[in-house]
Amino acid sequence: MQRTIMAELIRWKTKRNRKPLLLKGARQVGKTWLMKEFGSKCFKNTAYLNFDSGGRVSRIFNEDYDIRRILQLINIETGVKVEPQETLIIFDEIQEVPRAISALKYFCENAPEYAVIAAGSLLGVSIHEGVSFPVGKIDLLEVHPLSYVEFLKAVGEEALAEPIESADYEAMNAFSDKYIHWLKLYYYIGGMPEAVKDYVENGDIYEVREIQKRLLELYENDFSKHTPGQELARIRLVWNSIPLQLAKENKKFFFGQIRQGARAKDFELAIEWLLDCGLITKVYRVSKPSVPLKAYTDFAAFKIYLLDVGLLGAMSDLDARSILEGNELFLEFKGALAEQYVLQQIVAETDYTPYYFSPSSHSEIDFLVQKEGMVVPVEVKAEDNLHAKSLKAYWEKYKPANAVRTSMANYRQEAWMVNLPLYGIRNL
Repeated sequence: MQRTIMAELIRWKTKRNRKPLLLKGARQVGKTWLMKEFGSKCFKNTAYLNFDSGGRVSRIFNEDYDIRRILQLINIETGVKVEPQETLIIFDEIQEVPRAISALKYFCENAPEYAVIAAGSLLGVSIHEGVSFPVGKIDLLEVHPLSYVEFLKAVGEEALAEPIESADYEAMNAFSDKYIHWLKLYYYIGGMPEAVKDYVENGDIYEVREIQKRLLELYENDFSKHTPGQELARIRLVWNSIPLQLAKENKKFFFGQIRQGARAKDFELAIEWLLDCGLITKVYRVSKPSVPLKAYTDFAAFKIYLLDVGLLGAMSDLDARSILEGNELFLEFKGALAEQYVLQQIVAETDYTPYYFSPSSHSEIDFLVQKEGMVVPVEVKAEDNLHAKSLKAYWEKYKPANAVRTSMANYRQEAWMVNLPLYGIRNL
């Protein structure tokens, strides 16, 4: 697979003031594969340690933080001679050995010539449980499921990916039927590497759904493994309510839809736990669409999305035909999938922090992003329905320099806004 983040890893390798690199992200988004692939492509050799296995590996850091001693033990354990600049040292599932996280500080201060990369699936949870974090002594990168462009490359459609990457809208319009075909498949398959890999190798969408169900079971097993009983029930309630929350016309997260009488203070920790695991994304409402958006954040109002559109479909038990061909019963949930998809691409493919704006109970701008000192409103349409009442009302009141409607329709520039195809949303 071609992962866009590989370019970031290569840039990190050549940084003048390189620090140990920590990859964050949910389980099964491809962190281990990425680190090993990076090592094989860009280094003479790789010393790989997986702390999830426990035992002897975890004891490397028990005594002290003498880097020379630690390097010697890594050499013995892996059978790889660790050389400055030539060897990539990988610490996988680093959250299982808290002292290894602390050791990153000493690699930064005392041995910056060694390339160290680490990954942790439940790292955020571990930090909140009291693990010392080497603030300022590491570089951070977030790993997400495959984006739509990465998905196109994985299924052998590199030629279709190129116009999106170069923002060639003439070519994108000419082949819109192909983009829509693959986009609907992406809605179903999503971007989890195991699901994409299996589809590429076998073309069996039913096995893809089985893989997604197993991933969801894996995450739920993590809930019970890493949380006490009282909080476990709340995490499960929040997690299982997300498809219902997104199916509403008003997608603001309502605690009352978790269970009757639920209060925010009872579920705040559960939501934070899911955020720390990388399983959800929280999009806050702003009280005013002005720069800087962060200054107008309304922390009491937010929407919650899953990490992957394919997993959202699996949690909702949506069958392949409903997504790929469409049916009347599915019309309402199409909006949820489209919003989930757009949010996922913004998070994975841009540097923007998405917000949303709801000036009244009858009007909502799905996303706002801050771009080059301006606020850009984005309205999401699931199909080629181009009626954008909320966006039009927003434009008439606030007169933004740029306004975006994204839909299945072709790219076109209008007097007051641009229609950006859903498959080109990375060019927001």
